[in-house]
Amino acid sequence: MDKQLQIEEFEKYMRTQDMAENTIRAYLFAIRQYFQIYPELTYSDLQLYKLHLIEHYKPQTINLRIHALNCFLNYLEWPDSPIMQVRIQQKIYLDFVISQADYGYLKTRLLSDEDYLSYFLVRFMAATGARISEVICFTVEDVERGFKDIHSKGDKIRRMYVPAALQKDARGWLKAAGLRSGYIFLNPSGKQITPDGVRRRLKRVAARYCLDERVVYPHSFRHRFAKNFIESCGDISLLSDLLGHESIETTRIYLRRSSSEQRAIVNKVVDW
Repeated sequence: MDKQLQIEEFEKYMRTQDMAENTIRAYLFAIRQYFQIYPELTYSDLQLYKLHLIEHYKPQTINLRIHALNCFLNYLEWPDSPIMQVRIQQKIYLDFVISQADYGYLKTRLLSDEDYLSYFLVRFMAATGARISEVICFTVEDVERGFKDIHSKGDKIRRMYVPAALQKDARGWLKAAGLRSGYIFLNPSGKQITPDGVRRRLKRVAARYCLDERVVYPHSFRHRFAKNFIESCGDISLLSDLLGHESIETTRIYLRRSSSEQRAIVNKVVDW
């Protein structure tokens, strides 16, 4: 079968498997990249492609593309063994998590400066554990209910709760802003803010208050939620559900300390 036809048939197959659109695009990119470099599927060329990836990409990207090729080979019922993925050394600490002190300082300054949009963006990220794409989808109706349901692949539903204190404060803000329905996070044009819009806003906020912009970014507040939750509650299984992780092993990283926390402990303990 012609390789272009094989790719097209593989794309059809992936769609029948209810795979996410982003995954399909990533897999097709990897397969087409391989065929741009090597004309045929051979075991030796697959190993050379792996070396090409190692020379040009980070481990996560390498393994994504290797996995894409392995799925394609499996679809073709290829007789040889799959391509082995590269080993990713797991860090023993979390990078760039905003500290509780800086989070508290940031909230105080935003509130005193009446930057309510930034204030509630930060609070919703840190108090719900939502991803940036999920935070911007919160509506007035979600605030009134006290939760938002997110539908994911496989007809799974993940519920993100709006804590009572945040719900009370958000109601007051929305009432004062005259928002009675629809999205609560809007840009100056009155449309739903975008993830890039949130990132740009947080960069400006970090500069305004002389905070490290590496810890003032959307996912940092999701990390803060997870760290605070595990330290206050300790239920890693519930945290995994709240964060929407497919495996509890992904959630275990929050049992670790940040590099700055590790340094503080070492400085306090080691005096010899």
